[in-house]
Amino acid sequence: MGIARVERVEIPRSHPRYESLVIRERLVEGLESGVVVPQGLIAHGRGECFDYLLGEKTTEPALRAMRAAAAALLLARHPVVSVNGNVAALVPGEVVRLARAVNARVEVNLFYRSEERVRKIAEVLRAHGAQEVLGVDDATATIPELFSERRRVSPRGIYAADVVLVALEDGDRTEALRRMGKTVVAIDLNPLSRTSLAASITIVDNVVRAMPKLAELAETMRSEPEESLRRILESYDNSEVLSDVLRYIEARLRELSEGIRGKVWSPGSP
Repeated sequence: MGIARVERVEIPRSHPRYESLVIRERLVEGLESGVVVPQGLIAHGRGECFDYLLGEKTTEPALRAMRAAAAALLLARHPVVSVNGNVAALVPGEVVRLARAVNARVEVNLFYRSEERVRKIAEVLRAHGAQEVLGVDDATATIPELFSERRRVSPRGIYAADVVLVALEDGDRTEALRRMGKTVVAIDLNPLSRTSLAASITIVDNVVRAMPKLAELAETMRSEPEESLRRILESYDNSEVLSDVLRYIEARLRELSEGIRGKVWSPGSP
């Protein structure tokens, strides 16, 4: 079955939590390298809890949102993919792949910002093929009505963008970007977060599943006529998608509650 080797440990592929453990170790490595901050580990743990409720798989509502997101990015005049530490640690190659597919710029934007950390994240992205990374030396513009370090953005990137993809985001900037008239695509495992509720398009999924799938969809859909993409976007309803996600979780919990009767493990179990 094999063993996955991350820098610190060896994880048997037979382990029932194999994928989850690999993700955790990559984040810990990101923490040790200065790309991830401790608060990022807390955010991941919160998201992993919601992933359990989803069954750790991409749902139909998430796929619906991804198609709309791909359409929005492909139709955009100035799309930007925003990157934080967790995203850089988990899916840097997929970020670059998506940006290429939709002709988007990549920008580092951080709540816990330091110049050293910004540069380290940019180095990771360049190592995975990014030709240009904004938000490093050019974060000279300011998002109005936002007072955290996330307010600092590139005038050629997020500030000028018409569509911004944010992953593992906090709600303040999503709301501020919407007030600026931008379309915001969010990847967030919590369907009730301020980010999910404020975004134009919310993909309720784990970023390690969503980002490669979104890149794949964008690569496929970029050959579609513009009118077809517009129809996808115009027919999309984010409140409906979020409602469907909650209904999915509700149905799954009911099913689990019935299935767990008489099946709780005890010391005498095989």
